[in-house]
Amino acid sequence: MNYHYIIYLADYSDGVLYVLAMLLVLALAVIIDRSWSLRSTILKGQSIIRATAERPALTRADLRTLREAAGGLPEAVLLDIAIRHLDMAGPDAMANRLDEAVMLIAPTLDRRLWLLDTAVTLAPLLGLFGTIIGMFHAFNVLAQPGHAPAEVTGGVADALVATAFGIFIAMLGLTFYNALTNQVRLIIHQLDSMKMMIVNRTDGLPMMPVRAPAGRLVEA
Repeated sequence: MNYHYIIYLADYSDGVLYVLAMLLVLALAVIIDRSWSLRSTILKGQSIIRATAERPALTRADLRTLREAAGGLPEAVLLDIAIRHLDMAGPDAMANRLDEAVMLIAPTLDRRLWLLDTAVTLAPLLGLFGTIIGMFHAFNVLAQPGHAPAEVTGGVADALVATAFGIFIAMLGLTFYNALTNQVRLIIHQLDSMKMMIVNRTDGLPMMPVRAPAGRLVEA
């Protein structure tokens, strides 16, 4: 299959193959971007979780050390909340604040995956559309005098290339979409684990007393 034949096939489908090619490039871009980003987040997050699990309790200094190590990871958001509310919130209040943070982080993890999901659905339909157009061209030969049967069968074979290309894009996209979705679930599980470790290792630490309106000191 040479370059001129590929151009011929694309023209035979009235440009549908060009659209499929752009859809493939888009899918590959999303796959490469999200695969690298999510995998990096998982590996770095595991190191933060291991470092947290090694500590029997989390003081403010421990939380700040972990926060510096976390950098731009999602776990850093949980550590920031723990640092801000360490002396002011009991375990239940701390858990609720960390749950809020996990819920806000979750939608950012699967960004652009909808493009891959769209490519999985759209590619076979575009391929079928290109094949139908190619069939029109193939059977149009029958209306011409002195046509050869090989021209019809050859045209049908060329028309089916669009369907095959669309199915290939769908299979590729579906495989990576499921893999990336599983990585998103793993990151959310890591965040839930981090939340539990923070709550369990800060429970029982003395809370900072706050001044009541009447001037008496009470426990927060």
